[in-house]
Amino acid sequence: MGMRPEQQKLLVIAATVVGALAGMVGLFVAINSIAGYSPEQQASAAILGPDTTVPEVFHGWASPKLFDPIADRAKDKRALTEKEVFGESELPVAKKLKLKLVAKQLDSDCSTALRGAALLEQVADAGCSQAARGLYASSDGRYVGQYTLLNLKDGQSATELVESLKAIYRGGWANPLSSPKAVFPAGGHSEAGGYALGHYVGLVWLGKVDGSEPTAKDDFVSLTLALRGAEKAVYRRVVSITGPTS
Repeated sequence: MGMRPEQQKLLVIAATVVGALAGMVGLFVAINSIAGYSPEQQASAAILGPDTTVPEVFHGWASPKLFDPIADRAKDKRALTEKEVFGESELPVAKKLKLKLVAKQLDSDCSTALRGAALLEQVADAGCSQAARGLYASSDGRYVGQYTLLNLKDGQSATELVESLKAIYRGGWANPLSSPKAVFPAGGHSEAGGYALGHYVGLVWLGKVDGSEPTAKDDFVSLTLALRGAEKAVYRRVVSITGPTS
């Protein structure tokens, strides 16, 4: 490379230091990501009180282009119905595992379905006109899940809500439905995801009945995909506008 031995040694040392620093930064980011911590999250968590059940982990995703045809509620004026969103009493997870619908509710007042001052203010500004909630119990009695679908005025509002929830979800979340067949244990571990779907937002919430953290044997990915079966209603609305060939 045309460098003297001492220059080559300095280059190796510099590269090693840069690599070590990069590794430390990556580890720091990973730890914070796993912990799901931020000062804003910690502060907001105190608002609802220590006994309130909220997710400990949350991830959010922006709306795929697939849902662009329903990015404006003006093009999708028909109101949601319970049957449309929760028409299936069972959602398949695996060959021997299903999620059974044990409670459902559709509210035209979104403040009935949600809690937390910051969240309620944002959904009000987003023109939330409906909140559909479905509570599920797994057929093996180990898991509880809830799917919530919010009807907002446009895609920008949906995207902004999902992004905002990354910081405020510990202080603002969906109210759990009640059923003797399924309950989120107070103080137990649970995980959640938010999905912008055109002018809708879908919220997935999962936990184990005993409140413990999931292990390698707990397939939360498959459980999440099963809960998102309620989103078929949104897909059907896209097709009603674009036609089946899309």
